[in-house]
Amino acid sequence: MDGETRQRAQRFAELHRAGCFLLPNAWDAGSARILAAVGFPAVATTSAGIAFSLGHPDHDYRAEQSPDDRVDRDTMLHRVREIAAAVAVPVSADLEDGYGSAPENVAATISAVLATGACGGNIEDFTGDRAEPLYDLAIATDRIRAARTAADAGGIPFTLVGRTDVLLVGGRLDDAVRRANAYLAAGADCAFVPGAADAATIAALVQELDGPLNVVMGLSGNALALDDLRELGVRRVTVGGSIARSVYRQLMRAARELAEQGTFTYADDQVSQHDLNDIFRGPAR
Repeated sequence: MDGETRQRAQRFAELHRAGCFLLPNAWDAGSARILAAVGFPAVATTSAGIAFSLGHPDHDYRAEQSPDDRVDRDTMLHRVREIAAAVAVPVSADLEDGYGSAPENVAATISAVLATGACGGNIEDFTGDRAEPLYDLAIATDRIRAARTAADAGGIPFTLVGRTDVLLVGGRLDDAVRRANAYLAAGADCAFVPGAADAATIAALVQELDGPLNVVMGLSGNALALDDLRELGVRRVTVGGSIARSVYRQLMRAARELAEQGTFTYADDQVSQHDLNDIFRGPAR
């Protein structure tokens, strides 16, 4: 592992020790460079945004998604590598369920992501099975433990995030707390509970968890701002695929205007060629 990656990993780990920071999600090298140019201290990837950019749906229930629809691990990690190489800030990878149910599959995914230059990553407990949407807690915990072991073997302070989708699949808050704490005890550096979006739920999580909390904003409109989340005690805020989806909304509007009206007013609101060239010119920064 090269010294530059180790230094980035150390900076990224330090962000999780105090305060609250915003970690926006990129889906390709260009979006990552724009986020870094604005001044964010680190960038995460979004598996949803990456899938959309490749013309695939996001990871979903298996009954609604053929095996060919899902972006495979090698393709996802190739994009993570491109993103990590495009910016000088730390990159954390969205690794979905670790690309396999067994702990050894998750360990292999962590070992592979270390080679991309990423400094962190999250593993979720969503199975894709509607009958049993979450991995059994004991298995889910073993998966995090295997990820921790693989990360520690990489020679950098890799920031491992244990994600539980309890709230997204209609589960109870106390179960989310139980799972998140189990993942923290198994070696996760941060707990991620998507679906926690109101102040009461977030405050309860901060109070009950035995480690830092990541929440995701932007799944829909939300009244809470970063200052509110900081006051609640949240350590890390991501935005998932929401930036990518907002960009695709603009693409759909432009496409429909062209196809249905034959007009070009969409072009009144675009980034200039000069500004984009200025961001993308030269080495990663």
